[in-house]
Amino acid sequence: MTYVKQTETKELVASLRNKNEAAFSFLYDAYAAVLFGVAFRIVNNKSVAEELFQDVFVKIWRHINTYDEEKGSLFTWMLNITQNTCKDYLRSKQHQLQVLIEYGEFENIPIRYLPQTSCNPEESNDLQQLVQKLEPKYKEVIDLVYVAGFSQEQVSQKLNLPLGTVKTRSREALRQLKQIYSL
Repeated sequence: MTYVKQTETKELVASLRNKNEAAFSFLYDAYAAVLFGVAFRIVNNKSVAEELFQDVFVKIWRHINTYDEEKGSLFTWMLNITQNTCKDYLRSKQHQLQVLIEYGEFENIPIRYLPQTSCNPEESNDLQQLVQKLEPKYKEVIDLVYVAGFSQEQVSQKLNLPLGTVKTRSREALRQLKQIYSL
């Protein structure tokens, strides 16, 4: 692992602000291991840490203009982004849903099919009624992927099903919903 010397930091930050991809690659190589380690220690889940770690570097890339060397080192700034991203995730509904599923409390997950702000309640109720017509094995996958927001890989792990089965059930559920909706 290579850390950036303080004298190199100004040049690196200037290059990053100019959206220099080589500079970003250098930054990634220098700090990826330690920032991933921090993310992993906070969320204690490798696949979640990997997703959050990607988010961290996207935030660094997008928000490098907000870095102020007068307030602290580049590493400290990136560390704060990592910690805040992980803490935000731990406070999120997605994490709370994942915890419920891990403890086998799937039936306690509140299901809302469409955000109330983007549709009227009748549309949401119609969609809920359509999904209720699906076989339980398809409804379960739809609820986890499209409502709870889990990736198909996460659903595969949670339901102890092969990834291909989850993908097939997801496709079939959407096909059935389309058919039911067309009636």
